[in-house]
Amino acid sequence: MKPFISVLLLFISTTTISQNFTRQDTLRGSITPERAWWDLKHYDLQVEVDLDTKQIQGSNLISYKVLNENNSMQIDLQPPMIIEKVLQDGKELLFTSEGNAHFIHIEKEQKIGSNYKVTVYFSGKPLIAKNAPWDGGFSWEKDSNGKHFVATSNQGIGASIWWPNKDHYYDEPDNGIDFDITIPNGLMAVANGRLVNKETKKDKTTWSWKVVNPINNYGVNINIGDYIHFGKKYNGENGFLDMDYYVLKENKAKARKQFKQAPKMMEAFEHWFGPYPFYEDSFKLVEVPYLGMEHQSSVTYGNQYMNGYLGSDLSGTGWGLKFDFIIVHESGHEWFANNITHIDVADMWIHEGFTAYSENLYLNYHFGKKASSEYVIGTRSSIQNDRPIIGVYEVNKEGSSDMYYKGANILHTLRQLIEDDEKWRNILRGLNKYFHHQTISSKQLEEYISEKSGIDLTEFWNQYLRTSQVPKVEYKVSSNQLRFRYVSIIENFDMPVIAIINGKEEWIFPTAEWKSKEISKEIKSIEIKKDFYVENSKME
Repeated sequence: MKPFISVLLLFISTTTISQNFTRQDTLRGSITPERAWWDLKHYDLQVEVDLDTKQIQGSNLISYKVLNENNSMQIDLQPPMIIEKVLQDGKELLFTSEGNAHFIHIEKEQKIGSNYKVTVYFSGKPLIAKNAPWDGGFSWEKDSNGKHFVATSNQGIGASIWWPNKDHYYDEPDNGIDFDITIPNGLMAVANGRLVNKETKKDKTTWSWKVVNPINNYGVNINIGDYIHFGKKYNGENGFLDMDYYVLKENKAKARKQFKQAPKMMEAFEHWFGPYPFYEDSFKLVEVPYLGMEHQSSVTYGNQYMNGYLGSDLSGTGWGLKFDFIIVHESGHEWFANNITHIDVADMWIHEGFTAYSENLYLNYHFGKKASSEYVIGTRSSIQNDRPIIGVYEVNKEGSSDMYYKGANILHTLRQLIEDDEKWRNILRGLNKYFHHQTISSKQLEEYISEKSGIDLTEFWNQYLRTSQVPKVEYKVSSNQLRFRYVSIIENFDMPVIAIINGKEEWIFPTAEWKSKEISKEIKSIEIKKDFYVENSKME
């Protein structure tokens, strides 16, 4: 997509970059001059997979538009993978390498506004995932029948762990990707988008997939297995959507039962977030030998056909067992991660906070507001408040893992402040419409919500996203008088909260200074409503 370089620089973090960060961190995490001058338009990726030797080889035809004068192009590919050669217009180009970054020396004049192509040939034995999907790479497994069962996952470590690309989130291919995967006969290769061709030559078959929408690099995936395919058409907000499922033959019966939740997920999320963002590319669930990931239009699934998170309830309330965590959570990323993508991984909470919150909204849609509230509050036990949710910019450094359930509770708190649930729903839908298929910064998102809510949320965002402090309401009770204040807050933080006094809800407006509120009757009971993510303590 068109690079939002100026926007990123405008909102860049003032955090001092630690000396612990390396030159490689900067090359990976920043919009280098060798990236900034060209706008990515399309990938044509061809990969042949040798299942026995665990090696791959292939090529990537990269189409791009020239934005500024330059003749050095950064392409990323991580060892032990190697770039064999680079061609433009049939002529081999020289390149130099610096760790994971490779700088191609373009010989042809690059005219501003013109479109060109370059082909990168590569091969090697890609890194094996140590703990997919968190510590990713290739997962080379076998199913119960001894047949190859292979998948990729590379969100954190980067797509360049196995294929050469522009490995930064800010720029996605405007026109998607054409993806050919060649494997031995007898198995199926599933990727993103739609299957457009299948060609068998002797003992090998090439499976051709096509994505027409912009796609983030880490969302591109390979899945190989003894799959069977079934699906249905879902009548959604933008018409009929193909919902396809690829599962191991041995799990067909389980999948047919469990995947009935997928249309229920789609119904809930289209209600809250707006139309599924990739109707043209369809929606898929694909079984893999790890827990799962949000690969765009090719959501991978490994939750063992159980409700909850591998059969457990992350909230401890019982509500988490009402849905299959992977179907709901990873599919929620189609809106927040794949439709709206962060420019810099420091703002990864845009992906994970909103998607963790989507679990709560799924429950709200199907089981009611009480269920959703209890669930999201129950997930607070996972919050550590070890460091800020927002990480360090330009060095590929994400923030605290609290981005998941602290992020969800921040959004749940915000819903209380907005009060009008339909207004809140329109804001969530508006985000996915206004930032449709874009890469954005947290600041852009924050300012959008502030504007549409009509509330100045500057201190709210800074408190919850950029510090690890949880606001605490301290209060004192004397007969019918309530005194209260905030501690553990940044300057000017003044978020109102609801106090339940003698069983009745009352808005109070704490600041750093003590304030008081007179109640008509003696105060016999008081608590801060749990829907607000604050701590509280009674002072004697």
